[in-house]
Amino acid sequence: MAYQYVNKQEALLAKIKGKTGKISDKTHEEHMKLYTGYVNKTNAILKELEELAKTLDPANPAHANQIYSDLRSRKVDFTFALGGVLNHELYFNILGGKGGPATGKAADLINKSFGSFDAYKKDLKATGIAARGWAWTGYDAQTGLLFNYLGDAQNTFPVWGVTPILGLDVYEHAYYADFYTARGAYIDEFMNYIDWDAVNTRLK
Repeated sequence: MAYQYVNKQEALLAKIKGKTGKISDKTHEEHMKLYTGYVNKTNAILKELEELAKTLDPANPAHANQIYSDLRSRKVDFTFALGGVLNHELYFNILGGKGGPATGKAADLINKSFGSFDAYKKDLKATGIAARGWAWTGYDAQTGLLFNYLGDAQNTFPVWGVTPILGLDVYEHAYYADFYTARGAYIDEFMNYIDWDAVNTRLK
């Protein structure tokens, strides 16, 4: 049977409830409905791909074609759905902390990569404002440095070999009910509640 991703909504909500300041619990509860939708669609697409595999014929353009085909449509949408699962799990996992300057290995890498925590915050905020959907802090094992990556959707602009250690959702659903169009104020509040222990766990 096709692999099925587990919906971690209950545990993720429990971790952050009452621990994100002006980013309200109600916003998180509504946000989690979107996450659950991504889990459900990811699992549904995997089941459809499993069924398609039983009759898959690479020579059949209805099955495999770069313009439109059964395999292409499912595999493209799979990356969007699974990106929605993984991005949101990252986002909620690194929230609910005490914020403030980074600690541990994350602090060392931020200083090495950006020169200071303030410079890192400024770059992450600007990246979040410039993005249409996501900003991620990622560790590049090749350079040994951190970089703030920009994403316009759940599945845009990933970089091979980079480990995301922090995810910032800047879609309007993440903040509009609490901050309206003040995305910068939302990002500032987000920074106040980062769980640096959780970030450091991703660097191990």
